[in-house]
Amino acid sequence: MSGDGDVAEKIQEMMKLSGAHLEGHFKLTSGFHSGHYLQCALMLRFPRFAAYAGEKLAELLAPFKPEFILSPALGGLIIGHEVARALDVPFLFCERQDGEMKLKRFPHPGRLRFALVEDVVTTGKSSLETVKVLTDGGAECVAFGAVVDRRPFDACCDFELHSLWRVVFPVYSPADCPLCSEGLPLVKPGSRPDK
Repeated sequence: MSGDGDVAEKIQEMMKLSGAHLEGHFKLTSGFHSGHYLQCALMLRFPRFAAYAGEKLAELLAPFKPEFILSPALGGLIIGHEVARALDVPFLFCERQDGEMKLKRFPHPGRLRFALVEDVVTTGKSSLETVKVLTDGGAECVAFGAVVDRRPFDACCDFELHSLWRVVFPVYSPADCPLCSEGLPLVKPGSRPDK
């Protein structure tokens, strides 16, 4: 479920102004290739853009009454904090240790309700990995939110995602990638390590 059209237009405008919408040949964290990459950190480095996105995402997540916000590091740190600030709830994050998501810096909050917040969701794998760290300890995930939902329309979806901008760029398996065929250099800007 996406936010309204005016919000989506504003997010696209902020992406352009900040240089966050990159074009080239990218290896996504999912392993697929794409000619587009959304580097939300470039947009979120501007406090007024981050505050706007955080407030609008908080409006989408408020009806679920989360008691805290959880994000995966690194991509979700800024937007997760901004959503938590707008909702006036605590913010926690998980980070990778030896390739696995861990809640390293905080005690487990127990059986509280939380919303998972990301910058960009492509497959949802990092989101689900992060959620599992907390739900295994008894916390309840009540909602998922992201600045951008870029999952393919035909993607199998294990959760409803509330986003400010829903966009689908073509993605290719490495074996069928036309960008590879053209010999364009491959860049891997994501945060999840290769398997």
